[in-house]
Amino acid sequence: MIKTVIRIKNDMVMVFDENGKEMPRYQGYYSEVKDKIIEDAQSGSIFNHWFGYSLKPVAVGPERW
Repeated sequence: MIKTVIRIKNDMVMVFDENGKEMPRYQGYYSEVKDKIIEDAQSGSIFNHWFGYSLKPVAVGPERW
């Protein structure tokens, strides 16, 4: 299950399951993986932006992600 999705400033996406393990099939450039992630994400999935130099990502809703 997709638990955490992080979009970083170079438009790459990192995805982790409920155990914190990476999910490579969902990782890549935002434009290439966005639809697959939105389709497979659960209601408890957390979407984040990690732009700039902040120490932590900022949670956003899937519609803003």
